[in-house]
Amino acid sequence: MKIEVVVDVKPVLGEGPVWDVEQQRLYFIDSLGRRVFRCTADGTEVRAWTVPSAIGSMALTRDGEGALVALVDGIHTLDFGSGELMAVIDPEPGMDGNRLNDGKVDRAGRFVFGSMNMAETESSGRLYSLDSSWRLRVLDDGIICSNGPCWSPDDRRLYFADSWAGEIWEYDYDVHLGEATHRRRFAALASNGLGAHDGSTVDAEGYLWNAFVYEGKVARFAPDGTLDRVIDTPVKKVTSVMFGGPDLDVLYVTSMAEPPLPRFPGDPAARGSLFAITGLGVHGIPEPRFGGLIADAHTARFEERGPAEHVATSGAHS
Repeated sequence: MKIEVVVDVKPVLGEGPVWDVEQQRLYFIDSLGRRVFRCTADGTEVRAWTVPSAIGSMALTRDGEGALVALVDGIHTLDFGSGELMAVIDPEPGMDGNRLNDGKVDRAGRFVFGSMNMAETESSGRLYSLDSSWRLRVLDDGIICSNGPCWSPDDRRLYFADSWAGEIWEYDYDVHLGEATHRRRFAALASNGLGAHDGSTVDAEGYLWNAFVYEGKVARFAPDGTLDRVIDTPVKKVTSVMFGGPDLDVLYVTSMAEPPLPRFPGDPAARGSLFAITGLGVHGIPEPRFGGLIADAHTARFEERGPAEHVATSGAHS
């Protein structure tokens, strides 16, 4: 196993790596530095786009020419050619203490993303699903900091974490209906009191990989939730993970250069770097793109459709 720096652009809060198998490019974001990055598997050909507010996550669109970006004031489209942004949906109008955070696309093309309390003290966040018809639904609520949505290879389980709950959850997931029910504990990694579960991905064997932020560890959990492996990284503030590269056998790990919460200490010179872990003997699963058409989004604004539908909040907890 080898860990090395691939890109060092010093994001304030590096997050959300997404490997696109069609373009053979890796995307990642600087949540608080308000940038979207793209690079090759070896960290060359770096390109960046600037967005007007903090960005929690992104999802590539079907044509590969742009992305959905989760900003403070809702979901926008980003055109990679022009850099133009257009607002589509604001799930939480008037909730000034919240912003949108981590998200990924399920294999039916839905963008599943969460919100978080910016002070990370109140349970004001929600977990949302935006489908290809631009219907927005609430999957769960009462969340402090949404992180790590990903799915089992058979699409029957959704994994998700409220970072400050001290555990990763799993839900029964109906990929055809986009419903998440029966939330229960999946796994937890013992902490010294500082660490928290951040971004996750699932490999081809059905094992979940999680970045344990503020502890400097990446953990692999078996499908039954037992701890399979722990890797120590060069920095404490690792934030998310994603398999990529031509053979989907490189684990990319993002990190932050500056902690948004002052109670956490700084890191050495490699802080904020995008790392690559090779030699793991494990392969990832191709990430899907969002299934909706951008042209349709601009004629079907959220304000015209009414509030988000609650589909599983009351029945999600078991």
